[in-house]
Amino acid sequence: MVIRTFLISLLLSGSLIASDGLISGSADGWTHTGPREDALPEFKFLPKGGPDQSGSLLTSSDQRKGLHGWWEKTIAVEGGRTYHFSALRKVVNVEYPRRTAVARIFWKDAQGRAAVHDFAATTTYREGEKPQSEPEYPADGPEQIDGWTTVEGVFRCPPSATQARIELSYRWADQASVEWSEVRLAAIETPKSRKVRLATVHFGPAAGTSNADKCEQFAPLIAKAAEQKADFVVLPETLTYFNSGRSMADCGETIPGPSTDYFGTLAKQHDLYIVAGLVEREQHRIFNVAVLIGPDGKVVGKYRKVALPRTEIDAGVEAGDDYPVFETRFGKVGMMVCYDGFYPEVARELSNRGAEVIAFPVWGCNPLLASARACENHVYVVSSTYSDIASNWMITAIYGRDGRPVAKAKGWGDVVIAEVDLGQPAIWHSLGDFHAEILRHRPPVKPAVP
Repeated sequence: MVIRTFLISLLLSGSLIASDGLISGSADGWTHTGPREDALPEFKFLPKGGPDQSGSLLTSSDQRKGLHGWWEKTIAVEGGRTYHFSALRKVVNVEYPRRTAVARIFWKDAQGRAAVHDFAATTTYREGEKPQSEPEYPADGPEQIDGWTTVEGVFRCPPSATQARIELSYRWADQASVEWSEVRLAAIETPKSRKVRLATVHFGPAAGTSNADKCEQFAPLIAKAAEQKADFVVLPETLTYFNSGRSMADCGETIPGPSTDYFGTLAKQHDLYIVAGLVEREQHRIFNVAVLIGPDGKVVGKYRKVALPRTEIDAGVEAGDDYPVFETRFGKVGMMVCYDGFYPEVARELSNRGAEVIAFPVWGCNPLLASARACENHVYVVSSTYSDIASNWMITAIYGRDGRPVAKAKGWGDVVIAEVDLGQPAIWHSLGDFHAEILRHRPPVKPAVP
């Protein structure tokens, strides 16, 4: 299973310092409670529960809606260390497991108060102050054998913390049950930083009649990004169509095709990823696409623009219908294109699927919306636009996870670089790591009924 494999790999690497098996044949140390006595579910310890029969904690409810309670246990921890939480979870008759069956970790000091982080907040709210620790939210992994799902996460314990309270919550489901087993909190060596150098270009190619001519105009800018050790470069939307005098259909080509082959040569030469906005033709179908090309020169994947403005619809462009996210050597990347930025659903779905960085080739858009897409999902958004800086419209920029531009272009031909650490969460006062909370707190959305 995933968790066992992870822990075995830590043991073999020498990274696993200590492991506290929090359920091991007894319910020793585990108690159960909730916010209100009249809304508690039923709690039961199963000595032979769990996939390996080492014991499990069961929470269940009757026909009443809105029951809420949790198992909890407090253990000693060493402040300043990094910890890996892992557990197996099985749900029965739960519509939204991500909201109903939630694990949380509370870091406490010797007095039982919330421990304080040793770094200053870099987000907009009370920036510069050291934030108080808020609950950590381990994430759901893939489902395993017989309905057991991994729940895990890696967290840095604040230096002032001496104890961790583990909470296994049950929220609101009726006639359902949640079972927890193999709960562990293990001290590990602090992982290496996940720094990546994100880059984007502010450039509108000069008039040209061929796709090749348009692509070639970006070569010096990609080289300039490579000179600054960029790992990832974003180019603008429909770059073969811009200022070409041709229709989008005339600029369409297969993906992979000549343009991706050209950019693939540059990506391999400079050992980086390139995102290019292109026009795809698939037989009679035309799509506005963003294409991710890897350092091996091959197409990693493509995204077909989902939200189309009336001008593209009238031109015969077809809307896409998927939100793919791609693994790279530095993290998970999603893409959206121009008009997608006006709608929160696109970036949210990419975030739901694990995107840490969203490339945003964009002809023009309200820059406040780009900020919103970054902030509401706590992801980096990297935009490349044709909008003139003086137009007070869309900007070429790298947006941080709090929505503010980390770096932005000041003029045509600028190559903008920002080094970010994807492994360092953005911590807010009162919210903690908001990106981790999105999974547990975002509301379920059902299709609207006319």
